Amino acid sequence: MKKDSDFKRVDGGSDLSSDLNQGKFSRFVSFIRRMQTIYVLIFFVVVLILTLLAASFAFSEEKFGKLPTCGDGTFYNTCSLDKPYYCQEGVLIEKATTCGCAGDLTRSGDSCISEYHSNQKSLSFRYFFEGHSREIDFSVYEGGEDYVSSLSRVISYSGSESPSRSDFKAKSLNEDVQRGLIVPLVKEIQNLAPSSKVDQARIAISLVQNIPYGDSNQTFSFGGQESSYSRYPYEVLYDQEGICGEKSALLAFLLKEIGFGSSIFYFAEENHEAVGISCPADKSLYGSGFCFVETGGPSIISDISIEFEGGVHLDSTPDVLLISEGISLPENLREYSDARALRDIKQNNFFGLLKFWREDNIIQKYDLDGSYNLD
Repeated sequence: MKKDSDFKRVDGGSDLSSDLNQGKFSRFVSFIRRMQTIYVLIFFVVVLILTLLAASFAFSEEKFGKLPTCGDGTFYNTCSLDKPYYCQEGVLIEKATTCGCAGDLTRSGDSCISEYHSNQKSLSFRYFFEGHSREIDFSVYEGGEDYVSSLSRVISYSGSESPSRSDFKAKSLNEDVQRGLIVPLVKEIQNLAPSSKVDQARIAISLVQNIPYGDSNQTFSFGGQESSYSRYPYEVLYDQEGICGEKSALLAFLLKEIGFGSSIFYFAEENHEAVGISCPADKSLYGSGFCFVETGGPSIISDISIEFEGGVHLDSTPDVLLISEGISLPENLREYSDARALRDIKQNNFFGLLKFWREDNIIQKYDLDGSYNLD
């Protein structure tokens, strides 16, 4: 039999083990608390560093301004996404020796050429901007025109499906060779207003509006029937003429390349097409998110009060054919109030009587000639 003293020694060992466990637990808790303190300190240091970096960036931006770019958003002394263009001191120039060429194009000096760059023809396109009539020089190529004019205008579907007007527009706009032929014109426009996308849009709109109205008088055969031939955008530039649907496709292409959201308005009852450029919903046509732009002649962005030959007005609700997503015109565009004033004057309403004195000023401001054709 064990003695009492033996039991006491066992009890004493149990107390010692408990004390040791409590000591370990206390040290563990102390360690966790120290780590929590360290993590809190690290967190505040990180926050402080981020705050200082943000303040430094804001200060440097305020002091030095945003990094300078060319008209297409390319930073100075770098290559554009559109080869072979290079941003040199705010001007987009061809520099194939540095930027290379896209696709199957071949380098020729600092330019990129293809088999379609044959028989060059130099043209001038008029536009009206900031109260002055100006011109853009642009080269077109017979080889490019021959290629584009040879493209099929037919879209085939199987079964009971049939192509829509949107399908034909997409076919005329999304052609790679044609894009390569027109991009140089886009770069010229961007160079004219490198710091303002809105001014780039104004120049593009005026340029297309000032291309003379003219029908190609061509037809093509399909399924035993003769159909009217519709020019593609490059053909409008080459011929320096087009009807409303053809000119509208050209303008939609230019606006898309500049970066704006664009669409085609098709007025079925009047058989007329115009362009939509992305703008605030309350300024847009029927809340579509696109402002009306007539391409048949000089007109004001968002002015739907135009009277066409024969006294026709666009009174129907158009179909909206989306061409591209992109940036929008701002809320405070001066064209909105000018278009509204001109509409009130034409309608001879109460507000028009108050604004009639502005009519001549508005006409001169936008070089309006009042002559518009329907297709």
